[in-house]
Amino acid sequence: MPHKFALAVAGLFPVAAGTWAAPPDPETPAAQAAGAQPVPQVQVTAQRLRSARIELSPSVGTTVYTVTTRMVDALAHGENTPFDEVLQHLPGVSQDSKASGSLHVRDEHGNVQYRINGVQLPEGLSGFGQSIDTRLVDQVTFMTGTLPAQFGLRTAAVIDIQTKEGGEPGGRVGLQLGSHNYIEPSAEFFGSSGDFNYYVSAGYLKNFLGIENPQPTRDALHDKTWQAKTFGSLSYFLDQDTRLGLMFGTYNGRFEIPNNPGQEPQFSLAGVSDAAAGTSTIASSDLDERQREVNRFLVLSYQRTMGELSFQASYFHQYSELHYMPDPIGDLVFTGVASDTLRSNSANGTQVDLSYKLNPSHTVRGGLAYARQGTHSGNTVSVFPTGPNGAQASDIPFTIVDNSGKLGTLTSLYLQDEWRVSAELTVNYGLRYDQVAAFIHEQQWSPRVNVAYKLSPATALHAGYSRYFTPPPQELASQESINLFAHTTNAPEIPFSDPVKAERTSYYDIGITHQLSPTLTVTADAYYRDIRDMLDEGQFGRALILTPFNYARGKAKGLEFSAIYSGKIWGAYLNAALAKAQGKNINSGQALFNPDELAYIANHFIYVDHDQRWTWSGGGNFRFGDSQLSMDFLFGSGLRRTPEGAPPNSDALPSYLTINAALTHSWPHTLLGKIEGRVALINVFDRTYLLRDGSGVGVGAPQYGQRRGLYVGLSSSF
Repeated sequence: MPHKFALAVAGLFPVAAGTWAAPPDPETPAAQAAGAQPVPQVQVTAQRLRSARIELSPSVGTTVYTVTTRMVDALAHGENTPFDEVLQHLPGVSQDSKASGSLHVRDEHGNVQYRINGVQLPEGLSGFGQSIDTRLVDQVTFMTGTLPAQFGLRTAAVIDIQTKEGGEPGGRVGLQLGSHNYIEPSAEFFGSSGDFNYYVSAGYLKNFLGIENPQPTRDALHDKTWQAKTFGSLSYFLDQDTRLGLMFGTYNGRFEIPNNPGQEPQFSLAGVSDAAAGTSTIASSDLDERQREVNRFLVLSYQRTMGELSFQASYFHQYSELHYMPDPIGDLVFTGVASDTLRSNSANGTQVDLSYKLNPSHTVRGGLAYARQGTHSGNTVSVFPTGPNGAQASDIPFTIVDNSGKLGTLTSLYLQDEWRVSAELTVNYGLRYDQVAAFIHEQQWSPRVNVAYKLSPATALHAGYSRYFTPPPQELASQESINLFAHTTNAPEIPFSDPVKAERTSYYDIGITHQLSPTLTVTADAYYRDIRDMLDEGQFGRALILTPFNYARGKAKGLEFSAIYSGKIWGAYLNAALAKAQGKNINSGQALFNPDELAYIANHFIYVDHDQRWTWSGGGNFRFGDSQLSMDFLFGSGLRRTPEGAPPNSDALPSYLTINAALTHSWPHTLLGKIEGRVALINVFDRTYLLRDGSGVGVGAPQYGQRRGLYVGLSSSF
């Protein structure tokens, strides 16, 4: 396997720019005395170019956390942990249901940017699956706060994944089985041949935990999922200063939508139901709604270093598709609408980043990005006609076809200077330009400035200001043709919708990191956001597809704390976050809401539906011999809800605490290579807890967290 960087003892550690540690030079006397073996030239070249690639992305003055394979291994599922659940163990990240995006960073809805090896991935359609496989991760850099000018558009957090690479030929195969009919086989293969490096992985998952249960029962009704993922990273070194790279990934997911038994029929359908009498030949527990998701991407990269100049140029292609298939009879009976919805998004573009060291005090960086997106929305909707008073006028449904498409572009430019004023003080300042041309045509110049100051060898401060420009996701921003559904059971109460606008934010952040001892480090961070046209997303209707809208004004603030302990035998971490996010006056997508909601929100700040006051996460691991015992937990004070007759999102759900545990043991030398066994217990105390209760602005059905489950895994590395 490729070497690991000397970072993040205990797996999770805040770092400053420039702290990457290279492996020892095998030709030095110290290395030879220690018995180090010469490293193949291709690996030395790969390490040097990888460090140069990382240097293209500065993190001066930002809040940075690093996830390594050691942290992942300490989680209950290990490398089988879904990637979004790995991120939930970072400061300021709160858990949500899969239908609502799985997680939130600093009380923002979505707005997260994913990069692989420095290349930003185009956005895919939101869904329940996570197309990034944790197994491909060698290291994750998680940046939030006031980001340098290089990072734009999606700015709640930048998640830059460094993938595993080549090295000595080998591989790993594994299988995990467990509760809820869980089965997950996986495989990885890696190696190098001359100047060619490769890493490929594949995994398959099947269980009865596709989407959160709308009931507090142990198992949901109708909740199977089948998911398959592949990933590959190939590189060829033209010389010691030049690398060609190819990355690709695929994801295919199938989900059953869980049923909520005991619901009364709301509409009359000839030969099936009578709403007035409350009778139906179909029960809500027997519905068959499904969702299918596809995502695939391809990235071609050219990286080169020429003295003080380094650059990387990439071309990317991405395609994603989401298809919601209703129960054509049941949806009409219980909701009055059966919508077969297909959305697709295809993107092509280029990204160029370069870095030039003018002198020991100044490093200038610049770049551009351009993406061209084509989106398609196809809706075949069965509805009932309604009379002048809005009541159902016939029990015979009819079909409306509502198809649309859009071709849009995103263009970005940036220039910045990292100025090392002194050994203790570094200032990174720059300017960014973003333009979007799709359902909206907007642009913005965004200044950025970040300061990092080292008070002592053990203490560092950072502070910054960033102006952000965040356009709505094009693949989600399409609005249905409201006029088509006039006088039907799909007609909105408010007959108009303004287009969704780009969010514009002034972001302030300040933080401190202090190393109390060689094994204990603590960090604290505070932030404030002043927002115009604040973006939010909600689930409206039966199709579990998120739809964006704006609050004219928004404000958010929070505090974060993190402590890391790392010893030879023990390791532990603890994160805490206090957050508050509010919005006022919904000024787009008005047809999604009822008149009373809009009237109240027009004149009052309300909590956004995904706001959570307190979020805690933590864990620890104890190593003894070839074994490890680990534990992790998540605590949430509860997302927002709307009590009957109360203002929107005016209350919080009950708090929850879930604890997971795992025991692993390795047999390093067997005929089958290194064998590792794992036993994991999820939700040890079988707590029943609500992530959503179905109320609140833009919230669908109730969603309960996973009940207790026992899992056993076995893998072989060779």
